Amino acid sequence: MSIRAIRKDPITAWLLLVAFLTFFMVVLGGYVRLSRAGLSIVEWNVITGVVPPLSEEAWQQEFAKYQQTPEYQLVNKGMSLEEYKEIFLIEWFHRLVGRIAGLLVVVPLIVYGIRGIIPWRESWRYWLIAALFGVQGLIGWLMVASGLVDRPAVSHLRLTIHLLTALTLFALTLWMAFNRIYADETIRRPASPTLTRLAWALLVVLVVQIAYGGLVAGLKAGHVSDTWPLMFGYLVPPKLLSVMEPWWVNLFETPLTVHFIHRWFAFVVAAVVVALAVAVRRQGYDDEVIASTNLLLALVVVQISLGVSVVIFGVPKWLAIAHQGTAVLLLGTTIFLLHRLRRAAPAAVAVPVSSQQRAHT
Repeated sequence: MSIRAIRKDPITAWLLLVAFLTFFMVVLGGYVRLSRAGLSIVEWNVITGVVPPLSEEAWQQEFAKYQQTPEYQLVNKGMSLEEYKEIFLIEWFHRLVGRIAGLLVVVPLIVYGIRGIIPWRESWRYWLIAALFGVQGLIGWLMVASGLVDRPAVSHLRLTIHLLTALTLFALTLWMAFNRIYADETIRRPASPTLTRLAWALLVVLVVQIAYGGLVAGLKAGHVSDTWPLMFGYLVPPKLLSVMEPWWVNLFETPLTVHFIHRWFAFVVAAVVVALAVAVRRQGYDDEVIASTNLLLALVVVQISLGVSVVIFGVPKWLAIAHQGTAVLLLGTTIFLLHRLRRAAPAAVAVPVSSQQRAHT
């Protein structure tokens, strides 16, 4: 399907819009976190929160609320009102974009339903996306609320769940869009079991790696060490599994351990990508599959380079944001590859697609 054809299919265009909005919100959320702005607004006012404070008195009221939080009392004690305005406006913009994105998700669905563009029996699939978008917003607020009680940071576990929920939404909308984009093509023999397993293995290890990236961000574990490949002079630092009891808690709670896992598990992802690319070339797949594996190879090199740079340079904001955005691009490319492997195989015989086989999701 060409770009012109996508424009003529409002449902596909809407799915791609939701995927882009999700990607943008993930990147913007990373900027908010790195700017330490996420806890600057201590209430969630869905309607009145659309407009920022407009008077000096209103600003003083918001600042007074923030001064009661652990972040102000333990981290930003003595912050001026002008400094507070800077972080407030960053988080306000983040929430405003979230509201706009929510409208762009829900309003088109209502219009498509009224006009009959989406059949009633199929509409639940699309409303599931809208519901997931709402759940993502709720998890985001629960994440923020966790940092307003007794510590100046959000729960790293809630932050990771927030990230993974967003990426689930991103992957789901892309998959449904690809179903529509390629609905009219011919179907060929499915990919070999080995290649399919490799592709699914890549998805699994990539999700694990991204999840550990969320834990690193939530625990601020990126600041634990600024050297690479050694940490404190060791390739494998001591006490990785003995800081907390039982030992497995360290895998999720100890910054040193979480950083170490995220640092080296990246090469597991890279190894699977290389194995996948080799298998694709040996079996002679079509240009789209080969191009997607080439892109995966390029992205994983860029991603590891960014990760090492983030460590060495002390977690600079823009490098860290680029690192997070590249992770989402890796996921999107993996979803595309998985989708193509269901149809784009090295078999020479093409089977016409029947009307029952065409994707409606």
